[in-house]
Amino acid sequence: MNDIAKKVLANNRSLERTNIYEIMTKPALGVEPGMKVKNCARLFERFGISRAPVIENGQVIGMVSYNNMVVNGLLSSTE
Repeated sequence: MNDIAKKVLANNRSLERTNIYEIMTKPALGVEPGMKVKNCARLFERFGISRAPVIENGQVIGMVSYNNMVVNGLLSSTE
């Protein structure tokens, strides 16, 4: 919803005339489940993204976001 709100509604663009390619985050990047959190965070920073699909054997198996990394990092550091 955030991309739609920022790129369509805030700019008074028509939902009926706007296609997904115009508002999607580019480039479309995926990460592998075995990727280290540190490397994923660097990838997000480099490309200015905050979430990505997790892809294994060509299939999307989940999503990861900065929020996931921060929350899981905070939980791990308090245990």
